[in-house]
Amino acid sequence: MYTVYLAGEIHSNWREEIMRGCENHDIEFLIPEHDHASSDDIGKDVIGEQKSSFYNDHISAKINSMRNHTFIKQADILVVKFGPKYKQWNAAFDAGYASALGKKVIVIHPEEFIHALKEIDAAASAVVSSESQVVDILHHLVR
Repeated sequence: MYTVYLAGEIHSNWREEIMRGCENHDIEFLIPEHDHASSDDIGKDVIGEQKSSFYNDHISAKINSMRNHTFIKQADILVVKFGPKYKQWNAAFDAGYASALGKKVIVIHPEEFIHALKEIDAAASAVVSSESQVVDILHHLVR
């Protein structure tokens, strides 16, 4: 019934929590490359080491964006999590891209991020602080 893209931080098992919580429902989940080393190194693995880290990152980002943008376009809903370990600029970009495409966005972040993410929160269909709240929303949608 729904296709959901799970974007955002890659340093915890939050995606598995949501997928496990929805396994008896008609929801297809799409995920970005969440192996950090693979995501960072795909450019130099394919094209070779570049002269600077900027170009290594640039090539990897372009390759990764093929998957991310394709999945965001396929999705009905984007769930994006902002975690505490790093600034997830890529997650903010994914949320903006999905919003520009008219996709529904559910944002997960702790309370202390409210001010920093106020524009993203304002564009979202829902803003929550836990994966279980996302599961509750998705259960409601597929009733």
